[in-house]
Amino acid sequence: MHKMTSKIVGLLVFPLCIALILSSCGARKKSTITGPTKTTIERPSGKRANIKQYYAELLDANPKELNENLYAYIDDWMGSPHRLGGQSKNGIDCSGFVGMIYQEVYRKNLPRTSRDMAEIVKRKYDNQLQEGDLVFFSFGGKNIDHVGIYLHNDKFVHVSTKQGVVISNLKDTWYYKYFTRCGTPQI
Repeated sequence: MHKMTSKIVGLLVFPLCIALILSSCGARKKSTITGPTKTTIERPSGKRANIKQYYAELLDANPKELNENLYAYIDDWMGSPHRLGGQSKNGIDCSGFVGMIYQEVYRKNLPRTSRDMAEIVKRKYDNQLQEGDLVFFSFGGKNIDHVGIYLHNDKFVHVSTKQGVVISNLKDTWYYKYFTRCGTPQI
């Protein structure tokens, strides 16, 4: 009798597990902005036609001011994990991600390291930043060791060691504490 009960339970549980797995395949993609006012906006996957509207809402920006190619690229990589020296969706580092965006979106080649990237920017004040400008951080002293791309309204995209590719708030007290330089690459 015990074997019969196990088979019946197995027959009932298996289809339920398959249904749960299949329903999660159509799960909504989330983008989160980290910082003092955490924002999470969900959108159904496959809504590429509305990419500008989606990110405009997320960044509280005018959709007409957004570079659609930039946000499509970011969206494609969102959540990809951090890996030092990595250059694939299985793992990427901050300067690799920024360099790939510049190659694919702006058709420009940047140096490989954040430190070298910082040397080729025309420096700006943070209140002068425009979409596509670079923002630099120094977490361990005087050397620049992190880079991201400015988006809009104090938001930037970068590769976090804990969250992977993510959009963060430049004015978040933690990031702002280590923020050291910003500007437009002169290449």
